[in-house]
Amino acid sequence: MEPMTIKQRLLKSLYPVLMFMHKLTGNKAAAAAPAQKQTAAVSFYTLQATRNNQEPLPFQSLQGKYVLLVNTASECGYTAQYNGLEALQQQYSEKLVVLGFPANDFGGQEPANDAQIAQFCQVNFGVSFPLMKKAPVTGGSMQPVYKWLTQPEQNGWNKQIPTWNFCKYLVSPEGQLIQFFPAGVDPLDAAITKHLS
Repeated sequence: MEPMTIKQRLLKSLYPVLMFMHKLTGNKAAAAAPAQKQTAAVSFYTLQATRNNQEPLPFQSLQGKYVLLVNTASECGYTAQYNGLEALQQQYSEKLVVLGFPANDFGGQEPANDAQIAQFCQVNFGVSFPLMKKAPVTGGSMQPVYKWLTQPEQNGWNKQIPTWNFCKYLVSPEGQLIQFFPAGVDPLDAAITKHLS
């Protein structure tokens, strides 16, 4: 079992304060959406990612559902968002697939390996949605799906890279990138759920 460390428990307890502060001060990076409907130049469904158990996940298998892609970390002030992501997955399971992308891009907040991450997420948050292999989501070695999410020449409009852990990208059932949400947007926020209702 991978119980929470003291640091992780402290971060989890501070999460409500962090979210309250975001409501008061606003987010550094605002949610982004195209001014008008855009078509991706590269099909989302030609992509794939590698699950944390090393099995491939072809995105073609996700056609017909919304997909929420989230870069995650287990030692971040936003780690408690795993609860909201799991609740979102459960509530909208007929329409939505949440995909977690563990990454260590922001100050070493994901030091664990894939097996430890999976166990931590299951034991502490009951995560049942797919977790991908730990890999960068920013910089020169970012994984291909994050290149698609952050390059307008691929996705049709968006260039916003993750600004912190738990940034979210929502893709439509037709494979179009709908919106970017910064870390401070709770997974159950109406800005996200309005697309799923």
